[in-house]
Amino acid sequence: MKLPDQRLCIFLSFTGNAEQAMRFYADKLPGAQVESLTLYEKSAEMGDEGKVLNGVLSLLGQKIMFMDMGAGYPAPPFNWSSSLLINNTDEAEFDACFAALSEGGTVMMGPEPVMHMRKCAWVTDKFGVTWQLVWE
Repeated sequence: MKLPDQRLCIFLSFTGNAEQAMRFYADKLPGAQVESLTLYEKSAEMGDEGKVLNGVLSLLGQKIMFMDMGAGYPAPPFNWSSSLLINNTDEAEFDACFAALSEGGTVMMGPEPVMHMRKCAWVTDKFGVTWQLVWE
C-alpha cells in the first residue's frame, strides 16, 4: 500500500461496502476516480476476504482513503457530525453532485441560498457519509 502524498487525509471505514461506495463516487462525482484498490485475499482478523483492505479515491485534487472493517472490528456508523464539503465551481457541478449524493440518501437541507452563497445543501448519501455542497 502506498499512502497518498497528502500529509492530512480523510480516512473512511465501512462495514463491507467500501468498494461499492468508491465506485459510486467515481462514477457519479465530477473528476472522481479510484486510484488504488487492495482487497483482503483471505479472511483476516480485521477484514473479510474480497473486501477492501485499503483504497484511494481522488476527488477534486484530494485523496480519500477507504477500508472495510471486519466483524471483529465493526466500524461505527457514520453520522453528520463529520462531513465532506465540496465547493462547486458552477451550478451544473453543484446540481450533478446534489443529484448523485441524494440518490438513495437523505437531504438534510437545501438546496437553498445561504448568506452570500447561491446554493447550499447538506446530504447524507446512501452509504451514510454526509456531504455539504456549496456554490458561491
